[in-house]
Amino acid sequence: MKRMTVYLIIAGVTGLSLSGCGFSREREQASSLKIGISVYDQYDTFVSEEISRLKSYAQEMEQEWDMTITLEVVDASQNQLTQNDQMDDFIKRGFDIACINLVDRTDASTIIEKARSADVPVIFFNRELVEEDLERWDKLYYVGADAFESGILQGEILADACEEDFSSIDKNGDGILQYVMLEGEAGHQDSIVRTLYVIDTIKERGYRVEKLGDEIANWNRAQAEAKMNQFWKSFGEQIEVVLTNNDDMALGAVDALKKSCGTRAEARTAGTPWPVIIGIDGTEVGLEAVQSKELLGTVLNDSKGQAEGMLELAHSVVFGTELPEEIELLDNRYIRLPYQKVTYENVNQIIWDMQMVTK
Repeated sequence: MKRMTVYLIIAGVTGLSLSGCGFSREREQASSLKIGISVYDQYDTFVSEEISRLKSYAQEMEQEWDMTITLEVVDASQNQLTQNDQMDDFIKRGFDIACINLVDRTDASTIIEKARSADVPVIFFNRELVEEDLERWDKLYYVGADAFESGILQGEILADACEEDFSSIDKNGDGILQYVMLEGEAGHQDSIVRTLYVIDTIKERGYRVEKLGDEIANWNRAQAEAKMNQFWKSFGEQIEVVLTNNDDMALGAVDALKKSCGTRAEARTAGTPWPVIIGIDGTEVGLEAVQSKELLGTVLNDSKGQAEGMLELAHSVVFGTELPEEIELLDNRYIRLPYQKVTYENVNQIIWDMQMVTK
């Protein structure tokens, strides 16, 4: 089992209010918080950034809450059975709460039963489990966003660009946007919903589309590059738009185009049409690609807000404290952060807001 571990230790003195409801520890034990975190794949760029932000926020809140916070992050390596075993380990070692980034969103039952039997609350994050599973116990929570919103905003980025200069995107002048699609996992809710809503939104804005190709690239940059190479060999300059379910796949498409026809600037000089490419997630590398105009845009999935919401929720659940006013717990189960459109016009401000350092 791969394991990444971070211990954030600052000596603390108990002084927490235990007002509120739900699971809570005794006052004399309230000088520490132990959180076990399992991610579906440590190499997923967005998840990696979210965990990094969680660690940073935990360091900050140790002083605010006057306690020791221990985070142990383990990698399930895209294996649900491994993740189930990791939940056993969290329980055996006395973690106060588990945060689970599910490998298989349709197969949360084992983790839920283990958690309920041991009375260990669980916060699922980023990869949303089936609603009926979340309702099986009152100590199950989800932190993330609504996938349909990201698809809508991705479609709006393209439609807005078309309104500004349709001819620069409709290279062949036929009045139709010829596109290829790079999807995440087969059957994954986010992948399905993003793929559906982006196209629906473009059509609702009055633009005609024609799908040239659609491939699964499993959120992965290298796989997306390979798929985009296939698209380019099959359709070449017919491709006017590349729509992707995340930034890593968008950047894989960029990688393929660079190898096939040079950089965007070089392709323009040579008279080779460079299709517009749009991602989702607003990862650091994705935002940098918007800055350089390799991507037309991306849709920010608020890793910073989700990380902070997850830690605040863990503290609230374990100690029975109230959540901060700015964090809303919907239906006593969900924290959802809104997405945000990112284009060249606002990317610098987004980077500043996310406290990222560009290269």
